[in-house]
Amino acid sequence: MIAGLRLAVTLLTVVPAGTPRVDRGTARAAMLLAPAAGLVAGGAAALVLLAAGLLGIPRLPAAALAVAATAAATRALHLDGLADLADGLGSGRPAAEALEIMKRSDIGPFGVVTLLLTLLVQVAALASAPAPAAAALIAAVAGRLILPWACRAGVPSARPGGLGALVAGSVPSPAAAAVTAAVLVAAAAAGALAGGPSGALHAAAAVVVGLAAGLVTLRHAVRRLGGVTGDVLGALVEIAATAALVAFISLR
Repeated sequence: MIAGLRLAVTLLTVVPAGTPRVDRGTARAAMLLAPAAGLVAGGAAALVLLAAGLLGIPRLPAAALAVAATAAATRALHLDGLADLADGLGSGRPAAEALEIMKRSDIGPFGVVTLLLTLLVQVAALASAPAPAAAALIAAVAGRLILPWACRAGVPSARPGGLGALVAGSVPSPAAAAVTAAVLVAAAAAGALAGGPSGALHAAAAVVVGLAAGLVTLRHAVRRLGGVTGDVLGALVEIAATAALVAFISLR
């Protein structure tokens, strides 16, 4: 599990935690511990928001800085995956051609529009959140909760190599369910600290909404592409995190 946590941090953040080995067992542990790695990105955003509050920076620019901190903490890899998936699915091409489009280094119109709208929604949601630092943490963890489910047994890889092939189908469904229960409890505790009993309920509901949005997108991506890739996993993180943020501010 220690090796898995180090791999999760290395894969999902800019922190060079390293890992002594990379095999299916370590990959399974990394995906199960992905929500914990979300504390790095969420923590960076939360620190920016807290500092902005102390410095008197208005909520909108503070939220923009927090989103930028999250992107920096993840090397913008999830955003890159989101843009690639949008281009691949938006092309309307067969799976093989869509996967080739996703491998290109450039970003097409679908990717640009999707990135812009996603970032705008994230900034606006954080700016209007009653407890923005808590919202950032909860959304970051909720976003990465989709990864155990996207890598659960029965979900194939769309390509024979790469990150998708390493982690696809590696997580037993009961283990993903156990991680989900732990995240729900942790999110409810964080929400309670920020907003009392209603805050706990809203935080847990936000996690559920984020996971649901990720699962819907996962089903569509697997149906269109034949499985998951590293880009699909990154896109799912951004979609789930954004949905959780929107739910968090809508349910208060």
